[in-house]
Amino acid sequence: MIPRVHKRGSNTFGLLNYLYGKGSHEEHVDPHLVAAWDSFAPDPGRDPQATKRHLQQLLDQPVQALAESRRPAKHVWHLSVRAAPDDPVLSDEQWGEIARRMVAATGIAPAADEAGCRWAAVRHADDHIHIIATLVREDGRRPRLNNDAKRSQAEARLIEAEYGLKQLSTGDGTAAQRPTSAERHKAQRQGRERTAREELRESVRRAVTGARSEEEFFDRLASAGLLIRKREAPSGDLLGYKVALPDDRNKNGEPVFYPGARLAPDLSLPRIRERWSADSDKTGSLDSPGSASPNSPSAARRRTATAAWVAIGVVEDGDDAVAAAYVAATGEVLDALAKSSAAHTRSELRDAANAFERASRSHIRAVRGHDRALRQAARDLVHGGPALGRGEDGASTAMVIDMLFFLVTAAAHWHARKGHAQQAEAASRAAEHLRNAYRPAAAPLGVLYQRGRRLSQPVLQRQTALLRETLPSLAEKILAEPGWYALAATIAEADAAGHDPAALLSDAVESRELGTADSVSDVLVWRLRRRADLPADATGIPKNRTVKNPAKVRPATARATTSGRRFGEEAPGHTR
Repeated sequence: MIPRVHKRGSNTFGLLNYLYGKGSHEEHVDPHLVAAWDSFAPDPGRDPQATKRHLQQLLDQPVQALAESRRPAKHVWHLSVRAAPDDPVLSDEQWGEIARRMVAATGIAPAADEAGCRWAAVRHADDHIHIIATLVREDGRRPRLNNDAKRSQAEARLIEAEYGLKQLSTGDGTAAQRPTSAERHKAQRQGRERTAREELRESVRRAVTGARSEEEFFDRLASAGLLIRKREAPSGDLLGYKVALPDDRNKNGEPVFYPGARLAPDLSLPRIRERWSADSDKTGSLDSPGSASPNSPSAARRRTATAAWVAIGVVEDGDDAVAAAYVAATGEVLDALAKSSAAHTRSELRDAANAFERASRSHIRAVRGHDRALRQAARDLVHGGPALGRGEDGASTAMVIDMLFFLVTAAAHWHARKGHAQQAEAASRAAEHLRNAYRPAAAPLGVLYQRGRRLSQPVLQRQTALLRETLPSLAEKILAEPGWYALAATIAEADAAGHDPAALLSDAVESRELGTADSVSDVLVWRLRRRADLPADATGIPKNRTVKNPAKVRPATARATTSGRRFGEEAPGHTR
């Protein structure tokens, strides 16, 4: 149940004309009253003798009874109440009762108050109603409407519980603006899966990901095929921007432009500039695309995994303003990863980025600059180019998805502690999409599993003893998982490379939760390989070779293991 208090107006007849009209695209069907302040109120929708003008005059009577100097300038109050997409179709009687509860809860017409404001509830679609009221009571006083939006939300939560509807979370005013009914109907007519507003929001979000200047941002918008209008001051300074899809036109054939702030609060030009100003302060700036640091897709993913690992601790234990910056930058990383990943993970990663968009904003204002490592990681992913779904690219993708899963989960917990219900729910949905993306990305674990199965019994026994000594609370769970053999192979590689396996294992679990992992051994594999700088793609290390410096071992280009099996064949089904 989604209530929305609209801006107040001064034209009662104009609003009634819209509610009882056909709509912008004839989407209004059978407009009629479902409830009103008076059970005998005229219904221009179903009573041929009633008119909209008559209903308007009755609603405005208390206003007109006042001296002109005492009449409120904006006397028309408007509330829409929409059911969630998965809710059943409610009857007129149910909508009428919901309308009465809403006007009582908001202060328009409190229960048992016969002197409340006049109001009417109009239904012209299956999934919502509109309530119009005039803001002068029958006794000539003004209604008390303090926090009417919050009170409508609170009443909606009660209605959901009592009617068995989908339980939604109360917002905090930081969500992106929802598409209007007209926009949704237009998208349906044009055969679009999403509205123009939603497509533009994602395109602008991706354009700003890792960008470090206005020039680069606008170049990316143009490269994405968007139409751009810039708003400049007389001095020539840029004040804002609008974007449009080339094929989204109004009835006059003109492009429909949306300002950045109308797409999402953090996509206004001033808010975007906050990221750039933080990038160029005295602590340094983001690398340019031509940076000297090597930036292959796999290298970018490894650096992103490291940045995500550090960010988890900041989100869990850092200052709120700094944590908010890291949470916001996590959204950029998800956008960049979705844009640069192979086809078999791209869809779920895109869904994860879209879900997390709601979690990237809250009323805790982010202090930008501290999140530079994550923003640099997003930039590296974009400029590293598209990754292949195999070899070191595929394996490093699985590694970074694993790290991001825990970072997004940490963000969900952070939001929950702060009482940000919508953001916590959005982050949890994003984590589930990452979980789904991880499954097809985790094929390299099959190769490690086969290598672990080939380890000699004395080696396996030593590693089992090491595990029980180092991680006594997790050892038996790990040993029971199919992924234990992949972890055993990784420990062997780390040991051969000169690392202390016990120290690596301890560091991998220290101050980082593992309770949300489906497979602890999978998680530890990626954490150990990152800490020990082992190639993510295990196919690059021959099974009988002692690894002296695994970071310099070139990944194999063949798709077969040394036993002749295809990449990942005969491995158990690994899940997050």
